[in-house]
Amino acid sequence: MRKRWRTWSSNHDEVYESTSGGITVHDVSLILLITIGLAFALLFGAITNRLGLSPIVGYLLAGVMVGPYTPGFVGDPHIASQLAEMGVILLMFGVGLHFHVEDLVRVKAIAVPGAIVQITAATVMTAGIAVLLGRPLTTGLILGVAVSVASTVVLIRVLMDNGVMHTPQGHASVGWLLVEDLFTVVVLVVLPILKDAIAGGSLAMVGTSLLMTAVKMIALVFLVLVVGKRVLPLLMNSMARTRSRELFTLSVLVVALGVAAGSALVFGVSMALGAFLAGMVVGRSDVSHQAASDALPMRDAFAVLFFVSVGMLFNPAATLANWDLTLGVFAVIFIGKPLAALGIVLLLGYPIRTALTAAMALAQIGEFSFILGEEARSLGFLSEAETSVLVSCAIVSITVNPLIFRLIGPVERWLLAKPGLGPRLTGRSADDTLTKLGESDAVATSTASAVVVGYGPVGQTLTRILRDFAINPIVIDLNVDTVKRLRAEGIRAIYGDSSSKEILSAAKIEAAEFLLVTLPDRSARTPIIATALSLNPDLKVLVRAHYISERETLEQLGVAAVAYEEAEVAVALAEMLLQQIGVSEEDLQTRAAVIRNELALIRPRAEVH
Repeated sequence: MRKRWRTWSSNHDEVYESTSGGITVHDVSLILLITIGLAFALLFGAITNRLGLSPIVGYLLAGVMVGPYTPGFVGDPHIASQLAEMGVILLMFGVGLHFHVEDLVRVKAIAVPGAIVQITAATVMTAGIAVLLGRPLTTGLILGVAVSVASTVVLIRVLMDNGVMHTPQGHASVGWLLVEDLFTVVVLVVLPILKDAIAGGSLAMVGTSLLMTAVKMIALVFLVLVVGKRVLPLLMNSMARTRSRELFTLSVLVVALGVAAGSALVFGVSMALGAFLAGMVVGRSDVSHQAASDALPMRDAFAVLFFVSVGMLFNPAATLANWDLTLGVFAVIFIGKPLAALGIVLLLGYPIRTALTAAMALAQIGEFSFILGEEARSLGFLSEAETSVLVSCAIVSITVNPLIFRLIGPVERWLLAKPGLGPRLTGRSADDTLTKLGESDAVATSTASAVVVGYGPVGQTLTRILRDFAINPIVIDLNVDTVKRLRAEGIRAIYGDSSSKEILSAAKIEAAEFLLVTLPDRSARTPIIATALSLNPDLKVLVRAHYISERETLEQLGVAAVAYEEAEVAVALAEMLLQQIGVSEEDLQTRAAVIRNELALIRPRAEVH
């Protein structure tokens, strides 16, 4: 037996050959980085989550641990950047999936001017601080842009944890972030052009570059949003008709990566833009909810690796050496941005509660700041030290933001208690647009009081009965053609796997009163019921089951009532027998009731507990 060793980019890699078996162990730096990175992410993510903080903080700390500035294992930075790029693509694809122009239009009166003012104020303040500290104006402006945008993940978690996600204030904050997301996409496209301009290109060359980029963007948008709107859903619908979960998931991944890569290779624009546009197209298709459900695990996994790769850039020594810039960026995030948001919202005439919610919720930076920062660093606009400052500020702001958000109530009461100040801060009692948005959501939720899983003969009967009694149910089914037909008939329907938390949430299960599970497959029912009751413990679950032997399992799950096909067959045969031997109708019904009770055809949940 002989061994041959080769030096790779990482000290942990080797090539091993065996004369007996010819087995070779190739470069393992990718596997090591993913394994150790995810292990540290799991550890620190669990710790930060237990402390009530965002897991993102833990993922960033995991990156610090595997980065070049801390002892122990050092991940390959080239591989980390490739994984980060994959994370960016899936993050932007997810943003596109959930981006709806209608949502932005509803809150445009506050979201558009609010985001513009905050972005401008944060950029100008950061640039001013950077120039005063001896940095180039370009560096200050780009650092300011990165600081001006907040984290979608952190914002939504903070709003949900405090129960304000579906309030007028929550809608305004989310719409505000949609504008920031669009701004991020535009900046990612403009940055390469800015590099050419600074590199010494003439005004004519810069103008030509801008024109060419604009033409390419228009061509890409037309190709994806107009042509792709017809082609991409056909691909995904055909995969949905195969009833193969693997093929459908693969089609989602191919669409996201294919459009993103094509955007860069063919049109020369950011892959993030292509992924965002692909997400918008898929998000408007008949299979959008299932696509989002399938993309979520992939997005989460690569998003973790993205945050780990960002954490690897953190250099404690460089951050301390640039303490003045770090403090200046901190001041912009925790003072400048909140004050700018507070001021513009109050000037627009909104109540102090809405202004404080926007100000506190957006006082942080996160994934989009990193996306911009990474692009700027690759183009030479930001140094490693300035990137490290951005990472340190993100870690602190994401950690502190949930604590800051809890100050909204005390600050509001303190301000309203000031003599002569309270009436000025109440603003309009409620903004008409935001109120209508909240009311429309409430109506949609209240009318969706029943969710029907499966649209076979049983599901069709139940849906018809519900509609006869003025209850408009939401149907979940895995037949995409059935879903399209139901929608054409005016029945709300969702294509997807009803055991998925995302699919059930899309069906508004949290606000539903009834869940009717009509699927005959025993193995499929259990995860559906468990997930639904975890989202809505007060839900009344009515289930179709084959055998009475399933009763114990269903009772443990907490179903409200079960119809057993085995028992119903016994009742039907008994009724036919009694009819044949001439038993009266009254005795027949009595006997049928006795049989149903004996076989526990329907057992209320109250008896279970």
